[in-house]
Amino acid sequence: MTQQSLKPATTADDAGAGTRVPAGRSWLDRYFHITHRGSTVAREVRGGVTTFMAMAYILLLNPLILSGQDAAGNTLGRTALITATAFAAALSTLLMGFFGKVPLALAAGLSVSGVLASQVAPEMTWPQAMGMCVMYGVVIMLLVVTGLREMIMNAIPLALKHAITMGIGLFVALIGFYKAGFVHQGKATPVTLGPAGELAGWPVLLFAVTLLAIFMLQARRVPGAILIGIVGGTLLAVTLNAFGVIDPKQWASGAPELHGSAVSMPDFSVFGDVEFGGWGEVGAMTVGMIVFTLVLAGFFDAMATIIGVGTEAKLADDKGRMPGLSKALFIDGAGGAIGGVSGASGQTVFVESATGVGEGARTGLSSVVTGLFFAACLFFTPLTAIVPGEVAAAALVVIGAMMMMNARHVDWADRGTAIPVFLTVVIMPFTYSITAGVAAGVISYVAIKTAEGRAREIGAFMWGLTLIFVVYFALAPIESWLGVH
Repeated sequence: MTQQSLKPATTADDAGAGTRVPAGRSWLDRYFHITHRGSTVAREVRGGVTTFMAMAYILLLNPLILSGQDAAGNTLGRTALITATAFAAALSTLLMGFFGKVPLALAAGLSVSGVLASQVAPEMTWPQAMGMCVMYGVVIMLLVVTGLREMIMNAIPLALKHAITMGIGLFVALIGFYKAGFVHQGKATPVTLGPAGELAGWPVLLFAVTLLAIFMLQARRVPGAILIGIVGGTLLAVTLNAFGVIDPKQWASGAPELHGSAVSMPDFSVFGDVEFGGWGEVGAMTVGMIVFTLVLAGFFDAMATIIGVGTEAKLADDKGRMPGLSKALFIDGAGGAIGGVSGASGQTVFVESATGVGEGARTGLSSVVTGLFFAACLFFTPLTAIVPGEVAAAALVVIGAMMMMNARHVDWADRGTAIPVFLTVVIMPFTYSITAGVAAGVISYVAIKTAEGRAREIGAFMWGLTLIFVVYFALAPIESWLGVH
């Protein structure tokens, strides 16, 4: 992806080859431009199913990430989180299919969920955190409507965009290792292998087996490797639990067994539980930084994914312009608000949409199919809840590894690029703060460019960000100097 203006040359309604739909085509063909884009209904359905299979793991991972306590000590129920995750993914993906008319599916962004769980919830309540999601979604929609997205995309160097993705990848992987019990807080060291320098218990071994199995499947380029690994790990866990091999108390999220029917009504207990306000204790600047971090976590990945998948589907031209780009970005922003209201965190376009494109998907019909599958999952929450947290955690590490692959786009021989990228990537997991990583990357980038005598290349927007982040790091001494708290 390039850092140039990406104004779409056409709209989704006039996209595709040809200028007029041949007579006799069905309304489905005419609405989604199936023939014009060189596809068929069968390909679209197959692509939609494939995309769902590739990203269904989010129904397990998102509740795992959002399972922690908020500032008030409250937690979100797992069944309610599974319902919220499925509902938000279904609604936002259906919107993308019907109105964006492109083969892109949305679900809870792991980077956004990571920010909510690690940085937002410890400072405020979960309803207030979900209010932040709504706010960041509205901000992105405004950026799209006003055209400021081009300015922002052009201002932040491409290397730092890759660094943000890589840093979030390490951050997500750390969460996975910790949730699985593979990494613990040490007594004499900050972290340690297991609780005392060695792995303990069957569940963590099952995590390691599942993780290795997924990596092996990916190496063989098996479609849906993550989902297959999770299903296989769950079946093994259920078997071991049924024969009494593992003490039920060893499972972090409860024994993997079905209680009652596999089908149930959705649990919408967290739907609409959103608050705007009550942020006096954290301060206006902290609120602003949180919203800014959420925008960073969701906006740039979405832009890169939309262009990347669109190019693979042969919908984008050589300049990265894609039919319906603004619509897709707007719906992606709306996904932030939808996720906040639903209680599932912000929704964003998933790179796994490329798996459906690989099966021939070229239109929004495939997204409609994917959305309908997510909607069907609303009624199978008890079945989904069987998956042990240790098995689901393996997928977090896999996703982290996939996000780290952006390292191939970085010029490591250029110190002016390599040092800011390095600081961005390592500071996120080492400080357990995505904002701190982004701040360190921006400040060091501006400082090094200035030292190289290339200050003119920086741009006003980056100078402004640098000032904000300097205040962010120096907030405590500044408050002490001003005599405020």
